[in-house]
Amino acid sequence: MSTDRNGETVGILLAGGRGERAKPITLKSPDHIRSKALIPFAGRRLVEWVVDACREQGIRRFYVVTHGLENRTQIKLLLGHGERYGVDVTYSRSRFDRYNVGSAGATLHNLEQWDLQGRALVLPVDSLFDFDLGSMEAAHAERGALVTVAAVRRTADEIAGKYGVMRTDDDGLVQGFVEKPDRTRLGELFPRTTVDADVTLPTNAGMYLVDCARLRLLAREPELFRQSYQRLDWGQDLLPWLAARGLPVAAHSIGRLGDLGNVPDYLHTLGLVLDGAYEQMNRLMRRPDVASPRCWIHGSSLRTKDDVTGTTLAQKIDEGSVVVGPGVRIGREVEIGPGVRLDHADIGDGAEVREGATVVRSAVGESAVVGAYAEIEDSYIGPMAEVCSERTRPARLERFSAIGDGAMLWPGSRFCGVSVYPRLRVPAMTGVPAETELKSADDILNWV
Repeated sequence: MSTDRNGETVGILLAGGRGERAKPITLKSPDHIRSKALIPFAGRRLVEWVVDACREQGIRRFYVVTHGLENRTQIKLLLGHGERYGVDVTYSRSRFDRYNVGSAGATLHNLEQWDLQGRALVLPVDSLFDFDLGSMEAAHAERGALVTVAAVRRTADEIAGKYGVMRTDDDGLVQGFVEKPDRTRLGELFPRTTVDADVTLPTNAGMYLVDCARLRLLAREPELFRQSYQRLDWGQDLLPWLAARGLPVAAHSIGRLGDLGNVPDYLHTLGLVLDGAYEQMNRLMRRPDVASPRCWIHGSSLRTKDDVTGTTLAQKIDEGSVVVGPGVRIGREVEIGPGVRLDHADIGDGAEVREGATVVRSAVGESAVVGAYAEIEDSYIGPMAEVCSERTRPARLERFSAIGDGAMLWPGSRFCGVSVYPRLRVPAMTGVPAETELKSADDILNWV
């Protein structure tokens, strides 16, 4: 196999991660983790958006790095060999799983296995990117780069303690990497940031355009070869190693990076997508059904009657008893009760949002139920989950609470930044500290 065919770029999807930070979104049950690639997002699985975004820019061959039986099986059941998506998909061999524990190590091992020679775009499946592959390829060729790093420019205040920064020369070649510096360190390294708060610096977006043949030759050097059989990550290990040896690593700015690796970032990225901030997602998603306020409502949901008034959603919107604000996506056959307010909300197929409920800056999964008069803000409700609620005992979720698949909350629950693992039955509770994870019945008993 070779990527030299017509000078094409192939895609390498790093899909073997366990998604620990994104729990409970990545959990199907308390002890069964789903691949990060299969995170539900805006009506599809995340990897489907990634494949479509790359295909739109000319990539037709994909190589997927998986890890373990569950991860490999889940992804392969969805993508197959790419027939549904008009692409070719090849998977890593299971015998390499023991070495697929670092993103760069996994890349290097599989470049050899797949005998890739030309250009490859290496990217994770738990992020969304707004990028122009053509301009990235042109910059890569102009600089003679071994690796071109997709960079998102951020201010010092955005970077401090959260993102790694690249130090580049006037030609855009990376001279070094600084891992998550604090504000003081940033001021020392980049004095302009102390006098101009609007100055931006390039941060690593986690997507790389690589010269496969040259990278394979380097991987045979004893030091790098040894590290690749232990743990070798792109950002922390391989890129600093390359830059320290003066090898051409370039930085190329892209439009946006949307991280979906934890609940706050997932909801933030979802909100931006629904608002139209991602140009590529705007092209991939169907046009909004209503331009102002910007929203998508499937026709089957407009025709669905609720069980309280017996009127359709279309009727309730016309009479003003349901308010649909901007940034709302309502999937197929969703039942919406009277008095509901939706604003920057993603409502999955078959879900129910009952009388008087409010859903703001939140995601409600397929076939999930939001009870009457519930107040849901900045929260995630997984598929088949049920938030029971009543007028006299309303449930309230806020500040990045997350309810796992098939879990059920009793009326009166009030959670702020709390995560509930899948399939748990949780009695009404208040006062549970933020960042608490209710993983089992024993955890629940601690707070009852």
